[in-house]
Amino acid sequence: MSPAGPAWPRLRVLQALWALLVVLVAPWRLWAIKNTQECTWQVVLNNFETVGKKDASDRFVDQEPLYTVDKVFSLLVDAPIDPDEVRGLVSGKRERSWTCTPLGSGHLPTLSLQTYLGFPYYLKINYSCKGELFNLIPRYFVNVPSRPLWYTVDQTPVFILGGIPEEKAILLTDTNFKDFFLVELSIDSCWVGSFYCPQASFTATIFDAIATESTLFIRQNQLIYYFTGTYTTLHESNRGSERWVRVLANECIKKLCPVHFHSNGSEYVMALTTGKHEGYVHFGTITDGRVSFELLPRQRSVCNGILVVNCSITWAVFIAGDYNLLLLVEIEDPSTRKYFQVVSYDLVSDYLVVLYTIPEFIPDARGLEFLMILGTESYTNFPMVPKGMSYNPYNNLLFIWGNFLLQSYNSENFIYLADFPKELSIKYLVNSFYGDTAIVTETEEIWYLLEGSYQVYKLFPSKGWEVHVSLQVMQQSSLYAPNETMVTLFYEDNKLYQLVYLIDHQQGRLVKRLVPVEQLLMYQQISNDYLLERQGSHLTLSFTNFCPFTVMRLRDLPNPQIYTRQERYRAQPPRVLEPWGFHSDNSLAVYQGLVYYLLWLHSKYDKPYADPVHDPTWRWWKNKKQDQDYYFYLASNWRSAGSVHVDMASYEKIYDLKAENELPERIFLDKGTSYRFSVFLTAREPEPVHAGASFQVQSQVGLAVVLADPGCIEAVVKEKVLVNRNSVLFWVTLSDKRFCFDQGISGHHLMKTSMLVKVVGSSGHCFQNTHQGPRMQGNLMVPVLIGCPPGKRLAFDITYTLEYNRLQNKHYFDCVHVDPEMPCFLFRDVFYPFFLIQDLVTGDSGSFQGSYVLKVVGGGPTLDTVKEYSEEDIYRFNSPLDKTDSLIWTTRNTTTTEDSAFNILSHNSLGIEWLCLENSPCHDTIPHSIFASEFFFKVLVSNRGVDKSTYCDYQLTFLLHIHGLPLSARRAFLILMVSASLFVGLVILYIISCLLSPYVVKACNVLCWKINNIIAWESYTYSTASDTRAFSNTSGTKSGESSGGISRVVSKVAEENKTDTKETLRKKSIS
Repeated sequence: MSPAGPAWPRLRVLQALWALLVVLVAPWRLWAIKNTQECTWQVVLNNFETVGKKDASDRFVDQEPLYTVDKVFSLLVDAPIDPDEVRGLVSGKRERSWTCTPLGSGHLPTLSLQTYLGFPYYLKINYSCKGELFNLIPRYFVNVPSRPLWYTVDQTPVFILGGIPEEKAILLTDTNFKDFFLVELSIDSCWVGSFYCPQASFTATIFDAIATESTLFIRQNQLIYYFTGTYTTLHESNRGSERWVRVLANECIKKLCPVHFHSNGSEYVMALTTGKHEGYVHFGTITDGRVSFELLPRQRSVCNGILVVNCSITWAVFIAGDYNLLLLVEIEDPSTRKYFQVVSYDLVSDYLVVLYTIPEFIPDARGLEFLMILGTESYTNFPMVPKGMSYNPYNNLLFIWGNFLLQSYNSENFIYLADFPKELSIKYLVNSFYGDTAIVTETEEIWYLLEGSYQVYKLFPSKGWEVHVSLQVMQQSSLYAPNETMVTLFYEDNKLYQLVYLIDHQQGRLVKRLVPVEQLLMYQQISNDYLLERQGSHLTLSFTNFCPFTVMRLRDLPNPQIYTRQERYRAQPPRVLEPWGFHSDNSLAVYQGLVYYLLWLHSKYDKPYADPVHDPTWRWWKNKKQDQDYYFYLASNWRSAGSVHVDMASYEKIYDLKAENELPERIFLDKGTSYRFSVFLTAREPEPVHAGASFQVQSQVGLAVVLADPGCIEAVVKEKVLVNRNSVLFWVTLSDKRFCFDQGISGHHLMKTSMLVKVVGSSGHCFQNTHQGPRMQGNLMVPVLIGCPPGKRLAFDITYTLEYNRLQNKHYFDCVHVDPEMPCFLFRDVFYPFFLIQDLVTGDSGSFQGSYVLKVVGGGPTLDTVKEYSEEDIYRFNSPLDKTDSLIWTTRNTTTTEDSAFNILSHNSLGIEWLCLENSPCHDTIPHSIFASEFFFKVLVSNRGVDKSTYCDYQLTFLLHIHGLPLSARRAFLILMVSASLFVGLVILYIISCLLSPYVVKACNVLCWKINNIIAWESYTYSTASDTRAFSNTSGTKSGESSGGISRVVSKVAEENKTDTKETLRKKSIS
């Protein structure tokens, strides 16, 4: 089971010395990181108040108040992080909703990836508790048959399990049954039984339940339901039930068939019909939460297609790689008995063909372990009753099961496995898809098959099981009880687990326990193959070991990350600066927040412009690296704020993980790449060295490499016999043949195949004791995925582009307003772009040496006005065949695509010349200031169809800032005329002002004199009037005389002043 969300897989922690290892995956999800270290950090989901408490794991809906988080991080004033960015993470509520766990009015736990919502939560689990939670009463489980657990492998966030007798309830878990909930479903339970729906009775039991990443499917009677809502609507009690939708309402559905793997960006489910549409399959496709069904075959029923009158489809298997359906069809022939056929239906061509007709009776193997069905063998009187099929897409192994077991690698030639008794009937198969298959019979027996071998082993009940249970009871294990009922059987991390209902001391409980397959096989081997020999007076017990080797080691293993494509980070906890040295609630919350911040840096790193340092953690410390010694000084003196010290060097991405003497969990192969390792085997019985000893050692141990698709991959095995050590060293090289896959996006639409490394005669006989218990040896299956590996991307190498352009153009002019994240390029300069192929897993970053096509797909004069161009516009703006004067750019390279529509560039091209012709969008761009015009081009770079060196379809879209764009000739001429007119006008105005300046000055002087004279006259008049009034007041008797005298004096003075003024003006005019 996987967490919700393709962005980040399940968190596992390993790394001694207090190191936290965070495992992340790219567009294609990767899982199952093995814990090999004994010292680990426990990663759980906690509410803020329960951080640090033992066994605390909260489920909640409410968001943690931001002030509680800010209160903790506000203390880290001297930590090597940016508080503003951390605060931005807290406030940014970006949530990805998953429409995946539908339940109407029942208690519903829902799992969603809340990106930075409710910080410091990492993975947020929401619970919607509406309705009644059922108690686990014995009636629901005791003596109830087990049922299969169906889900989309590596995708499903929850498991669901039906089969609760006479109850509309399912068992639901989001922790692989570490805990679980029995939930009532709010569905209408209408029954469509009628003359075309042959069903005799009604029951509330839910028979089939399938969990996918984005929704759930259940079948009750002949009805199918799936959930259509989101997590938001699940929390609303008045709308939760409405979101359960009955699909195919007018159809009679007898069975749901799962599709275990997603492909082509979708998940699938199949519904088998009965009644009026007998012989058809409803093929369901789930894409982004939307469910659609198509009735197949499209033209006619399967019965008509294989030319029979009556038939019924018993089981269906979807092979995504071939887009093909395999149908197990039961045919009723009036003249003969019932018989079964395997029919292939091609979804593309709508073509039906019969691949194989299953024998009516079980073959007589005559003591053999297996029998090749050729048609010439003898048969018993036991009829073959097929019930279902199982398909492994990695090794193309198809099982047909019932009261027998047939296997085939090509769906046409089958092998009968005689070890499975014909008296039993298989109820369902459980496939690990890594080479192990468990079988559950109708009588609840458990059998085991190692794929690639032909021996079927009985695990329960068996002598080995009795020994194991006895030992567990002696150890007082709580996982075993005298009265128990198996609920289901499933694989988790390549280990087989049981979900069992135990009744102990009249108390019932559900437990999940490991099925020790290796120990059971060892017990059986010891109990069956022993010998008592008399030596003297006593008996000696000896055991026969059928393993052909004593030592098996894997050597010369390359670093696994380049093949497993798992991105890893090391994040050590902060140092607690307290006398007792224990972590507090604050320090644990800080640690969780720092890991959160690290994940944010990881997601932010995927951008078109490559950083100078190929490491997401570079931005963590790039602005505070120079202060590292200061932070260390504070920590050394116990003066760090908040009593917590964060070492900036303790957070890094791991690129050099070493192999641990075992093959990787899976291998990704790009075009022409290979994986090489060696196997060292020591034979069990050493022989004395003499002539022919090399042959004897070689004959005792043999290594076989089995390929699921030899037409696509090849294996070369070389051996070296070490006679003196009684050993053989094998070198194995697995390579891609370069022609089985087209180009694809990184991590998408990969071809599934596998490699099986098998030591001859070792299946079920060879075991290695480890600290985790015995482990099977000699049979190693590794899934191989062919295509573009996850975590590889194309990035714009802005650093080298700037350096090379400066060298070639002899200068470089950036924009006036410099943006370090997006430097500018001058329009008139030749533009030489360079790109990097960055491997986010291994840290490799090198120049892209392949060919590519560059197109301008959008643009605008400002960032806010950038718009996308249509396909027609993209052709006109970029194609050298354009005749409409719309080209934006051109190049002197002559290489074009096959249709000559676009130019093909490479790292040593002659550069790009900007044109911006008359009908292009960048033509005649008006500047918004006194500086030259600018334009933002949205550029698409793709190597699809032009680069034959890789399976990767690299596509990069980025903005390119160009400045200094020229104006059009018309607008330039207009601006020139306006500028010239203004200039001429200014010159004329200057000349006129020079000629008229003396007269203007003279007029100004006269004007000033007159103004001054008027002011003086007014002032003198006012002063004289004041003196006259004063004299009149002091000498009233002589007022008349005095007044007349003064008037004559004033008049005389005025006349004299006037005469002087005229004289002065006359002299000036003469001069």
